[in-house]
Amino acid sequence: MLHAEHLDVRTVTLGLNVNDCAASSVDNVCRKLREKIIRRAANLVRTCDRIGGKYGIPVTNKRLAISPAAHLLAGHGLGAALQVARTLDEAVKECQIDLVGGFTALVQKGISGGDAVVMESLPQVLSSTQRVCASVNVASHRAGINMDAVRQMGEIVLKIAGATAAQRGFGCAKLVIFSNIPEDNPFMAGAYHGDGETEATINIGVSGPGVVSSALRRRIQLGGPLTLGDLSEEIKITSFRVTRVGELIGREVAAELGIPFGIVDLSLAPTPAIGDSVGEILHTLGIEKVGAPGSTAAVAMLTDAVKKGGAFASSSVGGMSGAFIPVSEDAALADAATKGYLTLEKLEAMTSVCSVGLDMIAIPGDTPAETIAAIIADEMAIGVVNNKTTGVRLIPVPGANAGDFVEFGGLFGSATVMDIRNTGASAAFVRFGGRIPAPIQSLRN
Repeated sequence: MLHAEHLDVRTVTLGLNVNDCAASSVDNVCRKLREKIIRRAANLVRTCDRIGGKYGIPVTNKRLAISPAAHLLAGHGLGAALQVARTLDEAVKECQIDLVGGFTALVQKGISGGDAVVMESLPQVLSSTQRVCASVNVASHRAGINMDAVRQMGEIVLKIAGATAAQRGFGCAKLVIFSNIPEDNPFMAGAYHGDGETEATINIGVSGPGVVSSALRRRIQLGGPLTLGDLSEEIKITSFRVTRVGELIGREVAAELGIPFGIVDLSLAPTPAIGDSVGEILHTLGIEKVGAPGSTAAVAMLTDAVKKGGAFASSSVGGMSGAFIPVSEDAALADAATKGYLTLEKLEAMTSVCSVGLDMIAIPGDTPAETIAAIIADEMAIGVVNNKTTGVRLIPVPGANAGDFVEFGGLFGSATVMDIRNTGASAAFVRFGGRIPAPIQSLRN
C-alpha cells in the first residue's frame, strides 16, 4: 500500500489565528506575525517526520493556514500587503513548512478595506513569494454571488498570469476563488483558519486514490456477479481504512505539539504519479474515456462512498471531503483532456457532485477577463444553489493557445491548454455587476 498504491497522509496543516498580530504599524504587524509563527510552528515538520516514521506512513506536506490576512491589513495599503506576504514566506521557510495559506479575502457580500488590499495586491504577492497561497470567497449560499468581486477576480487572474509569465502563469496555481469556503480546509491553495476556529488546531488531509483503485481492481478480479453497489461498498471500506490512518497520525501530532486536533478532510487528492489518480478510479469503474457519458455519475458515486466510509472512521470530519479532480495534477485526467475526451463543460458538470470545482485548468493566455469571470460565476452558481463548496483555479498561460502543452512541475503536474468556447459572449452579463441574490433555500430560519 505504501509504495505501489501511494498511501500517505497528504498534509498536516497547522491552523493559526493571527488576529492578535494586528497593529497600526506594518513593521509591528510583521514582527508579531513572525514571532508567533516561529513560536507555534517551529516543531511541526520535525514532529510530523518522527510520527510518520514511527508508523511507516509518510506525511507528504506540512503546511500552515492563518486567519484571513485581510483582517491584519485593514487600514494599511498595498505596500503593507507585500511586506506581510514576504514575512509569511520567510517565516514558514525558516520552519521548513511547504506552503502557507490564508492570504484571504471574504467578499461574498461586499468588499471591505482590508479585503480590497488583499485582492489588489495578489499579482505582486503571488509573483514575489514562493510559499504564500491565497483564496477569495466571492459567493455563499446565504449571500449569493458578488458579481463585482467576480468581475474583479477575472481581471486579477490575468494580471497574476502576466506577472508570472516566465513560469507559464504559475502564480495562478496559488489562488483559489471560492463559494462557501470551508474554515478548516487543510488543502492548498485554499486553506485558511476561519473565525469560528480555536486559537490553533491541527487539521489532516488524507488521500489514497491509488489505494481505492487497487482495492476495486482486486474486487473485480475475484469475479462473480458484481454491481455498482458492490463497488461502492468496496470504496467505503477502503476509505474507512485510509481515514483511520490519517486520524491516528493527526491526533499524535496534535498531542505532541500541545495543540487541539481539528478535522480529517477525506478528499481523494491525486498526484501526477501514475497509479495515484482519481481518473484511474473512473477507468476501473468502467468509464473507458474520462469525460464520456457516465463520468458525472461515477464521480458522484465515488464522492458519496468516500464520505460514508470516512465519516464512520473519524470523530471529526471537515474541510471539503470527497474527490478532487485537478486536471494538471492527475495523470489520467490530463491525458483525457489532451485527447479531447474531457472538456471544460463536462468538467463543470462533474464539479456539481465532486468536492471542489474547476481545478488546475490551463487556458489560453489571451482569454478575456470577462470570460474568466463568467466561468467563475458559473462555478459559483453550482456552489450557491447546491449549498456546497466549489472553487476555481484557472491558469491563463501567457502566449499559449488551445492544444499547447504546459509543464508546471512537481505535484502541480502538466496539462494541455483547454479550449474556451464562445470567448467574449458573456461580457455584457458580467459587466452588469451587482449581486446575484441567494436562492430561496437560504431562508431556513
